[in-house]
Amino acid sequence: MSSRIIPVQPFDYVVFGATGDLTKRKLIPALYHRFKDGQFDEQSRIIGVSRTKLSDEEFQKLARESIETFVEKSYQDKKTIDRFIGTFSYVANDVTDEAHWGDLSKNLREDPKVVRAFYLAIAPDLFGPTCEYILKKGYYRRDARVVIEKPLGHDLASSIEINDEVSRIFKEDQVYRIDHYLGKETVQNLLALRFANILFEPIWNSAHIDHVQITVAESVGAGTRGYYDESGALRDMVQNHIIQLLCLVAMEPPASDGANALRDEKLKVLRSLKPITGADVGRATVRGQYRGGSVDGSAVASYQDELPEDKKGSRTETFVAIKAEIENWRWSGVPFYIRTGKRLVSRASEIVIQFRNIPHSMFDHAEGAPKPNRLVIRIQPDEGVKLFLMIKDPGPGGMRLREVPLNLSFAETFAERTPEAYERLLLDVIRGQQTLFMRRDELEAAWEWVDPIRNGWDQASDAPQSYTAGTWGPTGAIALIERDGRTWHEDGH
Repeated sequence: MSSRIIPVQPFDYVVFGATGDLTKRKLIPALYHRFKDGQFDEQSRIIGVSRTKLSDEEFQKLARESIETFVEKSYQDKKTIDRFIGTFSYVANDVTDEAHWGDLSKNLREDPKVVRAFYLAIAPDLFGPTCEYILKKGYYRRDARVVIEKPLGHDLASSIEINDEVSRIFKEDQVYRIDHYLGKETVQNLLALRFANILFEPIWNSAHIDHVQITVAESVGAGTRGYYDESGALRDMVQNHIIQLLCLVAMEPPASDGANALRDEKLKVLRSLKPITGADVGRATVRGQYRGGSVDGSAVASYQDELPEDKKGSRTETFVAIKAEIENWRWSGVPFYIRTGKRLVSRASEIVIQFRNIPHSMFDHAEGAPKPNRLVIRIQPDEGVKLFLMIKDPGPGGMRLREVPLNLSFAETFAERTPEAYERLLLDVIRGQQTLFMRRDELEAAWEWVDPIRNGWDQASDAPQSYTAGTWGPTGAIALIERDGRTWHEDGH
């Protein structure tokens, strides 16, 4: 076991929605990796809960298949898998019907040293009833934790309703609103980059930074995902993932690395975001929807063609670009350009800090004009950090300036495997560490900023701009940034 692996207390992890896609693809593989690395052992238990009638053995078989399918072969060890699977048990349970609630009491231990956590990998409209039954059935403890997955509502009002239902049972310090983006290694390294290096913090402001770009691009489509047409890119990606990234870039230095110290600073950013309302919605935002095209050399259908018949004609956006502004001293006059979309050129998530031009160039006769420095923080894939600098191109024949990157690739620098986001977040719940989870006031402040944009689109007569699958989105997104004399940073440029 690596000396950096710190074991957690024994726990009882109750996973509602245990036969669902999230559990099979993410939760079980994540827990397996943590078990394999020695972060917990057979003293802990994983209890699956779902409406499907299964025995313990059948659920263990499902878990084994999940590991075989979604864990790299090189990390699969039969003896370790057998030991891990031995921690699994199952209770059939219809959370919508109190009369058909299975008995969890035989699976849950009363020992106060055993952490009790409930993971609600179920529909948000079931969060409230599930929490109520947890209390009624006697499974609630004041030191228990509950993890809730997005979408946490479709607007501010519905978000408040869901959180009210959960908070009637669980206090705020027991609630873990999970956003897997915050568990990514590079996202956390953004904090280290800013606050553990004197190099950057003095120039992390409007005097030295021209603008910021945040891109979350996906090459996959959306039409076959049942809930996507009810949410769209604004609610699915901007309201949570991208706004959280924006907050980490823009926030003031927290007083400590404590959960509330960091979340207090993120909340200040959210409350400083300039509202986008009325006519500003048309000027500062672009929404798009992909048509047929080619991705990775394969023909793909349009969003409309992927939809079932009763959804044809949908105006749901699969692409969003926004020019956001933060009205405070640090960021006054610095635009934050954000974009996200389905069926784009490639899967790529990155943050670009574009610094200002040098105030005066002494290289009047050099070949190649100096370019402004850029800091590119790559979240996925190929996690890493690049700092683009100007140097002299080697060789005789005068001064030739060339832009080159100082490249920190995590894969090349760190030999060991980088844990997936869910691995860190699942065990942060057991530790009682809320730093990487959203607080309720953060969530509601994000909805307060997003709702007027959504309302402006709903009131507009124009449909989302069409863009060809396999491109970087609609032309309106290019115009959004280029009318300010700037351009999107794209992979390979």
